Amino acid sequence: MARILLIEDSPTDTAVLTQLLERNGHQVLASPSAEDGIAVCKREMPDLVLMDVILPGMNGFQATRALSKDAATSAIPVLIVSTKGMETDKAWGLRQGAKDYIVKPPHEASLIARINELLGA
Repeated sequence: MARILLIEDSPTDTAVLTQLLERNGHQVLASPSAEDGIAVCKREMPDLVLMDVILPGMNGFQATRALSKDAATSAIPVLIVSTKGMETDKAWGLRQGAKDYIVKPPHEASLIARINELLGA
């Protein structure tokens, strides 16, 4: 079981992803904005972050960059899960420090496989 921080502003996506993750044995922390998510990440030190891109205020690319550049959180893998599915979006997300990029809606088996891979499980 891993502690996963979900940074997602959609209550529906938050509920769906939380159920999916909990069904697969993970503990979920949820945050509705990038700024709050960064604070929660520093305070709770989760095993992994699932990051949306389109967020109020700071976007997910900016938040990913902030987490990957901060010595306190740089070892925590960020997996972007977004509706933005262009190759340029994926490339930009990875350049900001994300370890992987999945387009919404994710298939449960492939999302869990990617999470397990990033966690070394």
